[in-house]
Amino acid sequence: MKLGASVPVGDIGTGSAVMRDYAQAAEGLGYDYLVAPDHVLGANPNLDYGGRRIGTSATAYHDPFVLFAFLAGVTKKVGFCVGVLILAQRQAALVAKQAACLDELSDGRFRLGIGVGWNEIEFQGLGVDFHTRGKRSAEQVRFMQALWKQPSVKFDGEFHKLDDGGLNPRPKSGKVPVWFGGHADATFKRAAKYGDGFMPLRYPAGDKALEAFDKLGKLIKEAGRDPKDVGLEVWVSPGNGNEDDWRKEFSFWKKAGVTHICAHTTYVSDHHKRIAGKSYDDHLTAITRYHKAVADLS
Repeated sequence: MKLGASVPVGDIGTGSAVMRDYAQAAEGLGYDYLVAPDHVLGANPNLDYGGRRIGTSATAYHDPFVLFAFLAGVTKKVGFCVGVLILAQRQAALVAKQAACLDELSDGRFRLGIGVGWNEIEFQGLGVDFHTRGKRSAEQVRFMQALWKQPSVKFDGEFHKLDDGGLNPRPKSGKVPVWFGGHADATFKRAAKYGDGFMPLRYPAGDKALEAFDKLGKLIKEAGRDPKDVGLEVWVSPGNGNEDDWRKEFSFWKKAGVTHICAHTTYVSDHHKRIAGKSYDDHLTAITRYHKAVADLS
């Protein structure tokens, strides 16, 4: 199993020194990879949106390609994953180019986590249709995978057309691993058919998670693929419980076939809890404790 840690950009600051120091510290602790989020735009945090779920600009987000390109130059072996890139609000060919370049500059340490997004204001600002984001994203993955694999591509889809063109550089392996995030039935099917991994965050350790994994495995087989070729990533919260709780949860996920576990210090959901503090030391202490507690189980 691979053990990852989140990069708490919104808490500890955005400067080059703090980003470098945190990444190097996580690498030094023995973490296998780092996860960073993606948001291009946020709404005005001073306005009232009437209870609607609107992401604002109150929290800082680095562009993940820029952040990971920088971190690739100041680390040696730690991997990188976007958790997750809102693919549908971007041009697929440009994302394919950025991912291929990052793959080259990081010596293959990059995974591309993708999602369909929920914050409509980002799509508005980027001039992209919010309502077709799901099916457009699915086509984008096929387009990007063709661009990574082949030196010259002809593509004729609903949203993307290319007469005969290609990327240079391309990934040496012929691919950048694409991991799908989400929980909709369509996302399960896309992950099963096209994904190198799946990142379902809705499920706590328990029967519902096992049911979801079993559902994915069946879809992978129906797509003519081997479930062993599709990884599983879950996020855990160092802000929840203690060392004994973490070990019990970690052991459950390992037995369930999870391949990647990210100790996420800021993510919040029904069963995820951010750590109490927001300083650099608070976050570093949290991931240090977590790694010490579970490292022997991985």
